[in-house]
Amino acid sequence: MIRVLCVLPCNGKHKELLSKAGEGKCEFVFKSPSALRDADLSGVTAVIGNVPPEVLKGSDVKFLQLNSAGYEAYRKEELPSGIAVCNARGAYGLTVSEHMLALTFSLIRHLGRYRDRQSAHIWKDCGKVTSIYGSTVLVLGLGDIGGEYARKVKALGAGCVIGVRRNAKGEKPEYIDEQYAISDLDTLLPRADIIAMVLPGGKETEGLVSKRTIALMKPGAYIVNCGRGSSIVQEDLYDALESGRIAGAAIDVCDPEPLPASSPLWDLENLIITPHVAGNFFLQETFERVVSIACDNLQRFILGQKLFNQVI
Repeated sequence: MIRVLCVLPCNGKHKELLSKAGEGKCEFVFKSPSALRDADLSGVTAVIGNVPPEVLKGSDVKFLQLNSAGYEAYRKEELPSGIAVCNARGAYGLTVSEHMLALTFSLIRHLGRYRDRQSAHIWKDCGKVTSIYGSTVLVLGLGDIGGEYARKVKALGAGCVIGVRRNAKGEKPEYIDEQYAISDLDTLLPRADIIAMVLPGGKETEGLVSKRTIALMKPGAYIVNCGRGSSIVQEDLYDALESGRIAGAAIDVCDPEPLPASSPLWDLENLIITPHVAGNFFLQETFERVVSIACDNLQRFILGQKLFNQVI
C-alpha cells in the first residue's frame, strides 16, 4: 500500500477522485500545510501539494506533485535521492491570463485612475486612451500562461503579437506573429506598445527590466508583470513611471512580498498593484485543474509510467 500525503484543501468530491486514481493501492492522509509536521512524512511515498522543501529532507518520498507552476524553491533544497517533482503547468493559464488581460485594459483605459477619482468624488476625464486593437504586444514567457494571454490579445485584434521564450527554435504557435529568444530582447523593446511579463525566476530573468532596458522602450509603453517580482528593478520602474518615461504599469508580483507599506510605488497614479492574486485558487476552475493533474500523475506513478510536467 502506497502512503500518500495530500495537503490540498480537498472536499469529498476531490478526495473521491484521488481515491479512484489510486486504484485501491493508496492510503491517503489529508493535512493542512500549516498543520504539517516532519513526522507526518513518516512512511509517505507520494506527496500531493506544496509542502515546505525542508520537510522532505531525510524522507522516503519518491513523488511530489506540486500545486504550483513555480518550483524554484525546490531546486535550492537538498531533496531525497530519486524523487520526481512535477509542477502544475496547465492549471493556471486561464486565471492568470484573464488577470493579465484585466490589468491591460485597466491600464490602457485608465480604470485605476477613474477608481481614484470615484473615491474622491471627482467627475473628470483622464484623457485619451489606447487600444489592444492594432497594438504591438510583446509577451515575455510563452508557456501555458503567456500563450493564453497571447491568444487572447490576438483575438482582440492586436496588430502584432511577439513571443519571447528561452528557446526560439520551437514551432511558432499560430496566435504568435513573431517568435524570438530572450537574447533578442533589446531589439524588440523599442517596438512594443504593451510588454506582458510571465517569466520564471532565476539568474537569466533577474533585473531584466531595469534603467537600461526601460531606456529602450517606446515612450508611452505599458508593462504588465504577473511572473516574478525579481524580473523588475523596482527603483528603476518607479523612476520611469514617476517621470512619465513609460505610460503605466501593473504588477501582481514584487520583490519583496508583501510590498512594504513604505514603498513609494503605492503612491504612483499610473501603477496598478494587486497582491499576487492572479493565480492561487481564487478561481475554482484552477483548483479543479490542479486536482485533475494530480490524479493523472498519481496513476502514472503507480503504474511506473512517464510523469506529466516533471521538472526535477
